[in-house]
Amino acid sequence: MGVIIRQSIKATIFNYVGAFIGFLTTFFILTKYVEPEVIGLTKVLYEVAALIAGFAQLGTSASAMRFFPYFKNPENNHNGFFFYLMLMPALGSALFIFLFLCFKHYVLDFFSEKSAWLADYYNWLVPLILFLTFWAVLETYSNILMRIVVPKFIREVGIRIFSLGLFLCYAGGILDLDGLVAGYVAMYGIAMAATLWYVSRITSVSFRHNFAFWDKALLKKIGHYTLFLIIGAIGGNIISQLDLFMVSSRLGLEYAGIYTIASYMAFVIEIPGRSITSISAPIAATALKQNDFDTANGLYKQVSLHQLMVGSIFFLLIWINIDNIFAVLPNGDIYRQGKWVVFFIAMSRLVGMTLGFGATLISFSKYYYWGLYFTFLLTGITIVTNELLIPLCGITGAALATFLTCVVSYLFQQWIVMRKVNGNPYTWGTVKQILLICFLLGINELLPAVLANPWLDACYRTAIVGLLCLVMVYKLNISEQVNRLLKKHLRLDKLL
Repeated sequence: MGVIIRQSIKATIFNYVGAFIGFLTTFFILTKYVEPEVIGLTKVLYEVAALIAGFAQLGTSASAMRFFPYFKNPENNHNGFFFYLMLMPALGSALFIFLFLCFKHYVLDFFSEKSAWLADYYNWLVPLILFLTFWAVLETYSNILMRIVVPKFIREVGIRIFSLGLFLCYAGGILDLDGLVAGYVAMYGIAMAATLWYVSRITSVSFRHNFAFWDKALLKKIGHYTLFLIIGAIGGNIISQLDLFMVSSRLGLEYAGIYTIASYMAFVIEIPGRSITSISAPIAATALKQNDFDTANGLYKQVSLHQLMVGSIFFLLIWINIDNIFAVLPNGDIYRQGKWVVFFIAMSRLVGMTLGFGATLISFSKYYYWGLYFTFLLTGITIVTNELLIPLCGITGAALATFLTCVVSYLFQQWIVMRKVNGNPYTWGTVKQILLICFLLGINELLPAVLANPWLDACYRTAIVGLLCLVMVYKLNISEQVNRLLKKHLRLDKLL
Protein backbone atom coordinates (compact mmCIF):
# COMPACT_ATOMS: atom_id res chain seq x y z
CA MET A 1 0.00 0.00 0.00
CA GLY A 2 3.02 2.36 0.24
CA VAL A 3 2.98 3.42 -3.43
CA ILE A 4 -0.80 3.64 -3.36
CA ILE A 5 -0.84 5.86 -0.28
CA ARG A 6 1.91 8.21 -1.53
CA GLN A 7 0.38 8.69 -4.98
CA SER A 8 -3.13 8.91 -3.57
CA ILE A 9 -2.18 11.59 -1.04
CA LYS A 10 -0.56 13.72 -3.75
CA ALA A 11 -3.50 13.29 -6.09
CA THR A 12 -6.01 13.87 -3.30
CA ILE A 13 -4.38 17.23 -2.50
CA PHE A 14 -5.11 18.32 -6.06
CA ASN A 15 -8.56 16.78 -5.82
CA TYR A 16 -9.40 18.94 -2.84
CA VAL A 17 -7.81 22.07 -4.28
CA GLY A 18 -10.01 21.47 -7.31
CA ALA A 19 -12.98 20.76 -5.09
CA PHE A 20 -12.44 24.09 -3.29
CA ILE A 21 -12.32 25.93 -6.62
CA GLY A 22 -15.38 23.98 -7.70
CA PHE A 23 -17.06 24.90 -4.43
CA LEU A 24 -16.46 28.61 -5.06
CA THR A 25 -17.61 28.29 -8.66
CA THR A 26 -20.67 26.20 -7.90
CA PHE A 27 -21.97 27.85 -4.75
CA PHE A 28 -21.00 31.50 -5.15
CA ILE A 29 -20.81 32.09 -8.91
CA LEU A 30 -23.23 29.67 -10.54
CA THR A 31 -26.02 29.94 -7.97
CA LYS A 32 -25.77 33.75 -7.80
CA TYR A 33 -25.11 34.83 -11.38
CA VAL A 34 -26.02 31.92 -13.67
CA GLU A 35 -29.56 30.80 -14.33
CA PRO A 36 -30.43 27.21 -13.31
CA GLU A 37 -31.37 26.53 -16.96
CA VAL A 38 -27.84 27.42 -18.11
CA ILE A 39 -26.30 25.25 -15.39
CA GLY A 40 -28.55 22.42 -16.54
CA LEU A 41 -27.66 22.98 -20.20
CA THR A 42 -23.89 22.75 -19.67
CA LYS A 43 -24.30 19.70 -17.45
CA VAL A 44 -26.58 17.90 -19.92
CA LEU A 45 -24.20 18.70 -22.81
CA TYR A 46 -21.34 17.17 -20.85
CA GLU A 47 -23.28 14.08 -19.80
CA VAL A 48 -24.63 13.37 -23.30
CA ALA A 49 -21.09 13.69 -24.72
CA ALA A 50 -19.69 11.55 -21.90
CA LEU A 51 -22.30 8.88 -22.62
CA ILE A 52 -21.32 8.64 -26.30
CA ALA A 53 -17.62 8.89 -25.41
CA GLY A 54 -18.07 5.90 -23.12
CA PHE A 55 -19.27 3.88 -26.11
CA ALA A 56 -16.65 5.33 -28.47
CA GLN A 57 -13.78 4.14 -26.30
CA LEU A 58 -14.76 0.57 -27.22
CA GLY A 59 -13.77 -0.53 -23.75
CA THR A 60 -10.22 0.72 -24.23
CA SER A 61 -9.78 2.21 -20.76
CA ALA A 62 -10.68 -1.04 -18.98
CA SER A 63 -9.00 -3.39 -21.46
CA ALA A 64 -5.82 -1.29 -21.34
CA MET A 65 -5.69 -1.77 -17.57
CA ARG A 66 -6.22 -5.51 -17.91
CA PHE A 67 -3.80 -6.24 -20.77
CA PHE A 68 -0.99 -3.74 -20.25
CA PRO A 69 0.96 -6.31 -18.15
CA TYR A 70 1.15 -8.44 -21.32
CA PHE A 71 2.72 -5.57 -23.31
CA LYS A 72 4.82 -3.95 -20.60
CA ASN A 73 8.40 -3.54 -21.79
CA PRO A 74 9.85 -0.01 -21.45
CA GLU A 75 12.97 -0.91 -23.47
CA ASN A 76 10.82 -1.98 -26.43
CA ASN A 77 8.28 0.87 -26.49
CA HIS A 78 5.84 -1.36 -24.56
CA ASN A 79 5.52 -3.41 -27.75
CA GLY A 80 3.58 -0.66 -29.52
CA PHE A 81 0.89 -0.42 -26.83
CA PHE A 82 0.20 3.26 -27.58
CA PHE A 83 -0.81 2.38 -31.14
CA TYR A 84 -3.49 0.02 -29.84
CA LEU A 85 -4.53 2.60 -27.26
CA MET A 86 -5.27 5.19 -29.96
CA LEU A 87 -6.58 2.88 -32.68
CA MET A 88 -9.59 1.53 -30.81
CA PRO A 89 -11.10 4.88 -29.71
CA ALA A 90 -10.43 6.32 -33.18
CA LEU A 91 -12.53 3.54 -34.73
CA GLY A 92 -15.13 3.82 -31.99
CA SER A 93 -15.42 7.59 -32.36
CA ALA A 94 -16.00 7.34 -36.10
CA LEU A 95 -18.73 4.71 -35.58
CA PHE A 96 -20.62 6.22 -32.66
CA ILE A 97 -20.46 9.84 -33.82
CA PHE A 98 -21.92 8.68 -37.13
CA LEU A 99 -24.73 6.88 -35.29
CA PHE A 100 -25.21 9.88 -32.98
CA LEU A 101 -25.75 12.17 -35.95
CA CYS A 102 -28.03 9.67 -37.67
CA PHE A 103 -30.27 9.45 -34.59
CA LYS A 104 -30.25 13.20 -33.93
CA HIS A 105 -34.02 13.43 -34.40
CA TYR A 106 -34.73 10.81 -31.72
CA VAL A 107 -32.31 12.35 -29.22
CA LEU A 108 -33.84 15.80 -29.62
CA ASP A 109 -37.36 14.38 -29.34
CA PHE A 110 -36.45 13.00 -25.91
CA PHE A 111 -35.49 16.46 -24.67
CA SER A 112 -37.72 18.63 -26.87
CA GLU A 113 -40.63 19.31 -24.52
CA LYS A 114 -38.71 20.56 -21.46
CA SER A 115 -35.13 21.07 -22.68
CA ALA A 116 -35.42 22.58 -26.15
CA TRP A 117 -32.15 24.54 -25.82
CA LEU A 118 -30.22 21.35 -26.41
CA ALA A 119 -31.19 21.45 -30.10
CA ASP A 120 -29.40 24.78 -30.56
CA TYR A 121 -26.08 23.30 -29.41
CA TYR A 122 -26.37 19.75 -30.68
CA ASN A 123 -23.47 20.03 -33.17
CA TRP A 124 -21.12 21.18 -30.43
CA LEU A 125 -21.45 17.69 -28.99
CA VAL A 126 -19.32 16.17 -31.79
CA PRO A 127 -15.99 17.80 -30.84
CA LEU A 128 -16.86 17.39 -27.16
CA ILE A 129 -17.30 13.63 -27.67
CA LEU A 130 -13.90 13.40 -29.37
CA PHE A 131 -12.15 15.37 -26.64
CA LEU A 132 -13.70 13.33 -23.81
CA THR A 133 -12.98 10.02 -25.55
CA PHE A 134 -9.26 10.55 -26.07
CA TRP A 135 -8.78 12.44 -22.80
CA ALA A 136 -10.11 9.45 -20.84
CA VAL A 137 -7.88 7.00 -22.70
CA LEU A 138 -4.75 9.12 -22.26
CA GLU A 139 -5.52 9.56 -18.58
CA THR A 140 -5.88 5.80 -18.24
CA TYR A 141 -2.46 5.29 -19.83
CA SER A 142 -0.91 7.64 -17.28
CA ASN A 143 -2.66 5.75 -14.46
CA ILE A 144 -1.32 2.44 -15.79
CA LEU A 145 2.18 3.87 -15.59
CA MET A 146 1.49 4.77 -11.94
CA ARG A 147 1.69 8.50 -12.66
CA ILE A 148 -1.68 9.89 -11.61
CA VAL A 149 -0.76 13.25 -10.08
CA VAL A 150 -0.46 15.52 -13.15
CA PRO A 151 -3.57 14.12 -14.88
CA LYS A 152 -5.42 14.66 -11.60
CA PHE A 153 -4.18 18.26 -11.55
CA ILE A 154 -5.46 18.78 -15.09
CA ARG A 155 -8.85 17.22 -14.33
CA GLU A 156 -9.47 18.55 -10.85
CA VAL A 157 -7.70 21.92 -10.83
CA GLY A 158 -7.15 22.96 -14.44
CA ILE A 159 -10.70 22.26 -15.59
CA ARG A 160 -12.19 24.05 -12.60
CA ILE A 161 -10.04 27.16 -12.98
CA PHE A 162 -11.00 27.32 -16.64
CA SER A 163 -14.68 26.79 -15.74
CA LEU A 164 -14.50 29.54 -13.14
CA GLY A 165 -13.11 31.94 -15.73
CA LEU A 166 -15.79 30.99 -18.27
CA PHE A 167 -18.69 31.49 -15.89
CA LEU A 168 -17.25 34.77 -14.58
CA CYS A 169 -17.04 36.01 -18.17
CA TYR A 170 -20.63 34.90 -18.75
CA ALA A 171 -21.80 36.52 -15.52
CA GLY A 172 -19.99 39.75 -16.47
CA GLY A 173 -21.54 39.87 -19.93
CA ILE A 174 -18.23 39.27 -21.73
CA LEU A 175 -19.55 35.98 -23.12
CA ASP A 176 -23.07 35.27 -24.30
CA LEU A 177 -24.56 31.78 -24.12
CA ASP A 178 -23.02 30.80 -27.49
CA GLY A 179 -19.59 31.92 -26.30
CA LEU A 180 -20.00 30.07 -23.02
CA VAL A 181 -20.81 26.80 -24.80
CA ALA A 182 -17.91 27.24 -27.27
CA GLY A 183 -15.48 27.93 -24.42
CA TYR A 184 -16.87 25.00 -22.44
CA VAL A 185 -16.16 22.60 -25.30
CA ALA A 186 -12.72 24.12 -25.99
CA MET A 187 -11.82 23.63 -22.33
CA TYR A 188 -11.96 19.85 -22.70
CA GLY A 189 -9.92 20.01 -25.90
CA ILE A 190 -7.19 21.84 -24.00
CA ALA A 191 -7.35 19.26 -21.19
CA MET A 192 -6.94 16.44 -23.71
CA ALA A 193 -3.96 18.15 -25.36
CA ALA A 194 -2.30 18.83 -21.99
CA THR A 195 -2.70 15.17 -20.96
CA LEU A 196 -1.23 14.01 -24.28
CA TRP A 197 1.76 16.31 -23.74
CA TYR A 198 2.32 14.89 -20.25
CA VAL A 199 2.08 11.27 -21.44
CA SER A 200 4.64 12.07 -24.14
CA ARG A 201 7.01 13.27 -21.39
CA ILE A 202 6.83 10.06 -19.33
CA THR A 203 6.76 7.42 -22.07
CA SER A 204 6.90 6.94 -25.80
CA VAL A 205 3.85 7.95 -27.82
CA SER A 206 5.15 6.48 -31.03
CA PHE A 207 2.69 4.80 -33.40
CA ARG A 208 5.30 2.27 -34.47
CA HIS A 209 3.87 -1.16 -33.86
CA ASN A 210 5.04 -4.75 -34.19
CA PHE A 211 2.06 -6.83 -35.27
CA ALA A 212 4.12 -9.97 -34.77
CA PHE A 213 3.75 -9.45 -31.02
CA TRP A 214 0.04 -10.14 -31.30
CA ASP A 215 -0.21 -13.91 -31.14
CA LYS A 216 -3.61 -15.48 -31.81
CA ALA A 217 -4.26 -16.38 -28.18
CA LEU A 218 -3.65 -12.82 -26.95
CA LEU A 219 -5.67 -11.34 -29.80
CA LYS A 220 -8.56 -13.65 -28.97
CA LYS A 221 -8.47 -12.68 -25.29
CA ILE A 222 -8.45 -8.96 -26.09
CA GLY A 223 -11.20 -9.35 -28.69
CA HIS A 224 -13.55 -11.25 -26.38
CA TYR A 225 -12.89 -8.94 -23.45
CA THR A 226 -13.42 -5.79 -25.53
CA LEU A 227 -16.64 -7.12 -27.04
CA PHE A 228 -18.12 -7.74 -23.61
CA LEU A 229 -17.04 -4.29 -22.47
CA ILE A 230 -18.70 -2.62 -25.46
CA ILE A 231 -21.97 -4.45 -24.87
CA GLY A 232 -21.79 -3.80 -21.14
CA ALA A 233 -21.07 -0.11 -21.68
CA ILE A 234 -24.39 0.29 -23.47
CA GLY A 235 -26.17 -0.45 -20.23
CA GLY A 236 -23.56 0.73 -17.73
CA ASN A 237 -23.14 4.22 -19.18
CA ILE A 238 -26.88 4.72 -19.44
CA ILE A 239 -27.38 3.75 -15.78
CA SER A 240 -24.87 6.31 -14.53
CA GLN A 241 -26.40 9.24 -16.42
CA LEU A 242 -30.05 8.36 -16.81
CA ASP A 243 -31.21 10.25 -13.72
CA LEU A 244 -30.04 13.62 -15.07
CA PHE A 245 -31.38 12.87 -18.54
CA MET A 246 -34.81 11.98 -17.19
CA VAL A 247 -34.92 15.03 -14.92
CA SER A 248 -34.08 17.19 -17.95
CA SER A 249 -36.66 15.46 -20.12
CA ARG A 250 -39.50 15.25 -17.57
CA LEU A 251 -38.95 18.40 -15.49
CA GLY A 252 -36.76 20.71 -17.59
CA LEU A 253 -33.29 22.27 -17.56
CA GLU A 254 -34.08 24.40 -14.49
CA TYR A 255 -34.58 21.30 -12.36
CA ALA A 256 -31.56 19.71 -14.03
CA GLY A 257 -29.56 22.71 -12.76
CA ILE A 258 -30.90 22.27 -9.21
CA TYR A 259 -30.16 18.53 -9.40
CA THR A 260 -26.62 19.33 -10.60
CA ILE A 261 -25.90 21.66 -7.66
CA ALA A 262 -27.23 19.10 -5.16
CA SER A 263 -25.26 16.28 -6.79
CA TYR A 264 -22.08 18.34 -6.55
CA MET A 265 -22.42 18.48 -2.77
CA ALA A 266 -22.59 14.68 -2.70
CA PHE A 267 -19.76 14.40 -5.21
CA VAL A 268 -17.29 15.89 -2.71
CA ILE A 269 -17.35 12.74 -0.57
CA GLU A 270 -15.95 10.49 -3.30
CA ILE A 271 -12.95 12.62 -4.23
CA PRO A 272 -10.38 10.57 -2.24
CA GLY A 273 -11.81 7.32 -3.56
CA ARG A 274 -11.08 8.20 -7.15
CA SER A 275 -7.38 8.67 -6.40
CA ILE A 276 -7.13 5.41 -4.45
CA THR A 277 -8.90 3.44 -7.18
CA SER A 278 -6.80 4.97 -9.97
CA ILE A 279 -3.51 3.91 -8.41
CA SER A 280 -4.78 0.56 -7.08
CA ALA A 281 -6.27 -0.73 -10.35
CA PRO A 282 -2.96 -1.51 -12.13
CA ILE A 283 -1.74 -3.40 -9.04
CA ALA A 284 -4.95 -5.45 -9.01
CA ALA A 285 -4.59 -6.19 -12.72
CA THR A 286 -1.07 -7.56 -12.21
CA ALA A 287 -2.12 -9.66 -9.20
CA LEU A 288 -5.06 -11.21 -11.02
CA LYS A 289 -2.95 -11.92 -14.11
CA GLN A 290 -0.82 -14.05 -11.80
CA ASN A 291 -3.91 -15.58 -10.11
CA ASP A 292 -2.78 -14.02 -6.84
CA PHE A 293 -6.22 -13.73 -5.25
CA ASP A 294 -4.83 -13.17 -1.75
CA THR A 295 -3.04 -9.99 -2.79
CA ALA A 296 -6.07 -8.79 -4.75
CA ASN A 297 -8.41 -9.47 -1.84
CA GLY A 298 -6.10 -7.76 0.63
CA LEU A 299 -6.02 -4.75 -1.65
CA TYR A 300 -9.83 -4.81 -1.87
CA LYS A 301 -10.16 -4.69 1.93
CA GLN A 302 -7.73 -1.80 2.24
CA VAL A 303 -9.24 0.24 -0.59
CA SER A 304 -12.80 -0.39 0.62
CA LEU A 305 -12.13 0.51 4.25
CA HIS A 306 -10.19 3.70 3.57
CA GLN A 307 -12.61 4.94 0.95
CA LEU A 308 -15.51 4.32 3.34
CA MET A 309 -13.71 6.10 6.18
CA VAL A 310 -12.92 9.28 4.27
CA GLY A 311 -16.18 9.34 2.31
CA SER A 312 -18.42 8.78 5.34
CA ILE A 313 -16.64 11.47 7.38
CA PHE A 314 -17.15 14.01 4.61
CA PHE A 315 -20.79 12.94 4.31
CA LEU A 316 -21.18 13.44 8.07
CA LEU A 317 -19.77 16.98 7.92
CA ILE A 318 -21.97 17.88 4.95
CA TRP A 319 -25.19 16.43 6.34
CA ILE A 320 -24.95 17.97 9.82
CA ASN A 321 -24.58 21.35 8.06
CA ILE A 322 -26.97 20.82 5.16
CA ASP A 323 -29.47 23.46 6.29
CA ASN A 324 -26.66 25.92 6.97
CA ILE A 325 -25.30 25.32 3.46
CA PHE A 326 -28.62 26.23 1.86
CA ALA A 327 -28.98 29.20 4.22
CA VAL A 328 -25.73 30.81 2.98
CA LEU A 329 -26.10 29.70 -0.64
CA PRO A 330 -27.10 32.50 -3.04
CA ASN A 331 -30.70 31.83 -4.11
CA GLY A 332 -30.70 29.05 -1.52
CA ASP A 333 -34.49 28.91 -1.45
CA ILE A 334 -34.44 27.69 -5.06
CA TYR A 335 -31.72 25.09 -4.50
CA ARG A 336 -33.12 23.88 -1.16
CA GLN A 337 -35.41 21.65 -3.23
CA GLY A 338 -32.36 19.45 -3.71
CA LYS A 339 -31.77 18.71 0.00
CA TRP A 340 -32.80 15.06 -0.16
CA VAL A 341 -31.09 14.71 -3.52
CA VAL A 342 -27.86 15.37 -1.60
CA PHE A 343 -28.72 12.63 0.90
CA PHE A 344 -29.65 9.88 -1.57
CA ILE A 345 -26.85 10.64 -4.03
CA ALA A 346 -24.38 10.69 -1.11
CA MET A 347 -25.65 7.30 0.04
CA SER A 348 -25.15 6.00 -3.50
CA ARG A 349 -21.59 7.31 -3.51
CA LEU A 350 -20.82 5.66 -0.17
CA VAL A 351 -22.10 2.30 -1.36
CA GLY A 352 -20.05 2.68 -4.53
CA MET A 353 -16.91 3.71 -2.65
CA THR A 354 -17.18 0.71 -0.33
CA LEU A 355 -17.94 -1.96 -2.93
CA GLY A 356 -16.89 -0.38 -6.21
CA PHE A 357 -13.40 -1.89 -6.31
CA GLY A 358 -15.06 -5.28 -6.61
CA ALA A 359 -16.02 -4.36 -10.16
CA THR A 360 -12.33 -3.74 -10.87
CA LEU A 361 -11.44 -7.21 -9.59
CA ILE A 362 -14.13 -8.88 -11.69
CA SER A 363 -13.24 -6.91 -14.82
CA PHE A 364 -9.58 -7.90 -14.54
CA SER A 365 -10.30 -11.57 -13.83
CA LYS A 366 -11.34 -14.38 -16.16
CA TYR A 367 -14.92 -13.91 -14.94
CA TYR A 368 -15.30 -10.45 -16.47
CA TYR A 369 -18.27 -11.61 -18.57
CA TRP A 370 -20.45 -11.81 -15.44
CA GLY A 371 -20.75 -8.04 -15.52
CA LEU A 372 -22.77 -8.32 -18.69
CA TYR A 373 -25.41 -10.59 -17.16
CA PHE A 374 -26.87 -7.99 -14.89
CA THR A 375 -26.03 -4.74 -16.73
CA PHE A 376 -29.18 -4.76 -18.83
CA LEU A 377 -31.28 -5.87 -15.87
CA LEU A 378 -30.01 -2.85 -13.95
CA THR A 379 -30.73 -0.59 -16.91
CA GLY A 380 -34.31 -1.79 -16.77
CA ILE A 381 -34.50 -1.18 -13.00
CA THR A 382 -33.08 2.33 -13.47
CA ILE A 383 -35.62 3.23 -16.14
CA VAL A 384 -38.58 1.80 -14.20
CA THR A 385 -37.66 3.41 -10.87
CA ASN A 386 -37.08 6.80 -12.51
CA GLU A 387 -40.36 6.59 -14.43
CA LEU A 388 -42.24 5.75 -11.21
CA LEU A 389 -40.49 8.04 -8.74
CA ILE A 390 -39.90 11.26 -10.71
CA PRO A 391 -43.66 11.93 -11.18
CA LEU A 392 -44.22 11.19 -7.47
CA CYS A 393 -41.23 12.93 -5.86
CA GLY A 394 -39.65 15.12 -8.55
CA ILE A 395 -35.87 15.43 -8.39
CA THR A 396 -35.81 13.61 -5.04
CA GLY A 397 -37.44 10.66 -6.82
CA ALA A 398 -34.61 10.62 -9.38
CA ALA A 399 -32.01 10.54 -6.60
CA LEU A 400 -33.90 7.80 -4.74
CA ALA A 401 -34.07 5.77 -7.96
CA THR A 402 -30.29 6.13 -8.32
CA PHE A 403 -29.77 4.95 -4.74
CA LEU A 404 -32.03 1.90 -5.14
CA THR A 405 -30.34 0.92 -8.37
CA CYS A 406 -26.93 1.39 -6.78
CA VAL A 407 -27.78 -0.86 -3.83
CA VAL A 408 -29.16 -3.63 -6.05
CA SER A 409 -26.21 -3.48 -8.46
CA TYR A 410 -23.44 -3.49 -5.86
CA LEU A 411 -25.01 -6.21 -3.71
CA PHE A 412 -25.36 -8.45 -6.76
CA GLN A 413 -21.85 -7.58 -7.88
CA GLN A 414 -20.46 -8.37 -4.43
CA TRP A 415 -22.11 -11.80 -4.50
CA ILE A 416 -20.27 -12.48 -7.77
CA VAL A 417 -16.97 -11.17 -6.39
CA MET A 418 -17.23 -13.43 -3.35
CA ARG A 419 -18.20 -16.48 -5.41
CA LYS A 420 -15.66 -16.09 -8.21
CA VAL A 421 -12.53 -14.37 -6.88
CA ASN A 422 -13.01 -14.79 -3.13
CA GLY A 423 -13.18 -11.02 -2.75
CA ASN A 424 -14.48 -9.84 0.62
CA PRO A 425 -14.10 -6.13 1.50
CA TYR A 426 -15.62 -6.38 4.96
CA THR A 427 -13.56 -6.06 8.11
CA TRP A 428 -14.36 -5.15 11.70
CA GLY A 429 -13.13 -1.70 10.74
CA THR A 430 -16.00 -1.44 8.24
CA VAL A 431 -18.57 -2.23 10.93
CA LYS A 432 -16.95 0.17 13.41
CA GLN A 433 -16.94 3.01 10.86
CA ILE A 434 -20.62 2.59 9.95
CA LEU A 435 -21.68 2.48 13.61
CA LEU A 436 -19.49 5.50 14.40
CA ILE A 437 -21.10 7.64 11.68
CA CYS A 438 -24.60 6.64 12.83
CA PHE A 439 -23.66 7.49 16.43
CA LEU A 440 -22.29 10.90 15.45
CA LEU A 441 -25.40 11.73 13.41
CA GLY A 442 -27.39 10.99 16.57
CA ILE A 443 -25.09 13.22 18.63
CA ASN A 444 -25.71 16.05 16.17
CA GLU A 445 -29.47 15.71 16.70
CA LEU A 446 -28.94 16.03 20.48
CA LEU A 447 -26.93 19.25 20.25
CA PRO A 448 -28.68 22.40 21.54
CA ALA A 449 -31.02 24.39 19.33
CA VAL A 450 -29.74 25.72 16.00
CA LEU A 451 -27.89 29.03 16.26
CA ALA A 452 -29.44 31.91 14.35
CA ASN A 453 -26.29 32.64 12.34
CA PRO A 454 -25.67 29.76 9.90
CA TRP A 455 -21.90 30.40 9.79
CA LEU A 456 -21.61 30.22 13.58
CA ASP A 457 -23.89 27.20 13.75
CA ALA A 458 -21.78 25.41 11.12
CA CYS A 459 -18.55 26.14 13.01
CA TYR A 460 -20.03 25.02 16.32
CA ARG A 461 -21.45 21.74 14.98
CA THR A 462 -18.41 20.93 12.87
CA ALA A 463 -16.01 21.55 15.75
CA ILE A 464 -17.89 19.34 18.22
CA VAL A 465 -18.76 16.48 15.87
CA GLY A 466 -15.47 16.66 13.95
CA LEU A 467 -13.29 16.54 17.06
CA LEU A 468 -15.35 13.69 18.52
CA CYS A 469 -15.04 11.81 15.21
CA LEU A 470 -11.25 12.22 15.14
CA VAL A 471 -10.86 10.97 18.70
CA MET A 472 -13.15 7.97 18.21
CA VAL A 473 -11.53 6.94 14.92
CA TYR A 474 -8.26 6.76 16.80
CA LYS A 475 -9.65 5.10 19.94
CA LEU A 476 -11.59 2.47 17.99
CA ASN A 477 -8.47 1.67 15.91
CA ILE A 478 -10.59 1.40 12.78
CA SER A 479 -7.49 1.45 10.55
CA GLU A 480 -3.94 0.75 11.64
CA GLN A 481 -2.57 2.83 8.76
CA VAL A 482 -4.70 5.83 9.72
CA ASN A 483 -3.75 5.48 13.37
CA ARG A 484 -0.05 5.52 12.43
CA LEU A 485 -0.58 8.74 10.47
CA LEU A 486 -2.47 10.31 13.39
CA LYS A 487 0.30 9.34 15.81
CA LYS A 488 2.99 10.68 13.52
CA HIS A 489 1.41 13.99 12.51
CA LEU A 490 -1.03 14.85 15.32
CA ARG A 491 0.64 13.06 18.26
CA LEU A 492 -2.73 11.72 19.36
CA ASP A 493 -1.10 8.93 21.34
CA LYS A 494 0.39 11.56 23.68
CA LEU A 495 -2.71 13.78 23.78
CA LEU A 496 -5.04 10.89 24.58
